[in-house]
Amino acid sequence: MKVLQDRSLAPFHTFGLDVKAREIVIAETAQDLVSIWQDERYQEMPKLILGQGSNMLFCEDFAGIVVLNRIIGIEVTETADAFLLHVGAGEDWHQLVTQTVEQGMPGLENLALIPGCVGSSPIQNIGAYGVELKDVCAYVDTVELASGEQSRFTAEQCQFGYRDSIFKHALKDTHAITAVGFRLTKAWRPVVSYGPLAQFEQETVSAKEILEAVCAIRQSKLPDPNVLGNAGSFFKNPVVESHVAKHLLAQYPSMPHYPQSNDLEKLAAGWLIDQCQLKGHQIGGARVHDQQALVLVNYHNAQVEDVLHLAQFVVDSVQAKFGIELEHEVRFMAGTKETTLAEVYQ
Repeated sequence: MKVLQDRSLAPFHTFGLDVKAREIVIAETAQDLVSIWQDERYQEMPKLILGQGSNMLFCEDFAGIVVLNRIIGIEVTETADAFLLHVGAGEDWHQLVTQTVEQGMPGLENLALIPGCVGSSPIQNIGAYGVELKDVCAYVDTVELASGEQSRFTAEQCQFGYRDSIFKHALKDTHAITAVGFRLTKAWRPVVSYGPLAQFEQETVSAKEILEAVCAIRQSKLPDPNVLGNAGSFFKNPVVESHVAKHLLAQYPSMPHYPQSNDLEKLAAGWLIDQCQLKGHQIGGARVHDQQALVLVNYHNAQVEDVLHLAQFVVDSVQAKFGIELEHEVRFMAGTKETTLAEVYQ
């Protein structure tokens, strides 16, 4: 466990906003995490575990201790029909994707270039181009912070949903993720039915080709957080009842829509925002990205208030035009606990 002298959070979240924490600590083992929670100095302080901060918006200075999860290590075993990976929560996600494809263990290629650490991937049930974390997850290892008890949750027990899991609800404040287990089948079947990947022939395409294509697509559409601070897709794709989608399609025949189960349809939040002509719209130093309406960026020394005002403006604009209320995918963190855009503007 290492306590940092600099309390600035700017290097530890990809929005790069000028916010601070009361204290920043690096944890390299599960025991480090437990020790922090049991340390008398920290008992009354709010605590936040952070990976790379790629899905986080700090709404103000954090009045507690930020714990950087840096538990690393990758173990690979195999059975007759699958590669089994045990990966530390602090490992870089994209490096894991690249490494597995290069070593002939396909299955993660559609999830390339998603920023963040491996330990964050189950929380959001990250997904892209027709693949979600739940499709390849075997288990998630956790430690109960109060007791130090370590547990393994099967994929089913993780209660994965669209950008959702048990780690955002029942286990949110009590458990920390220490490792993730992956099962990558040797009977690999490429997933190329989604969007730009449909150019490939399923019978001949390689995992490397998909990886390279996904990287090229994301790099062409999404800003590099090292250049323009951002947290990736800011809003969730809304899921609406089929009759709502049908009503909108009557007015906007070209509207992207994706049938789901239970008479529901998923709409493209980026398309909805784009139809409001918000690309390039700027408030203070925060801006809707010029190429990808789903991404809000720290365009020029943005203040927290700039991002919040811009996010609310986007929500209000889409609500006014389509009657749909967007929900943010990015986590909002207040001074002592997680919050929401709606709570900020109460």
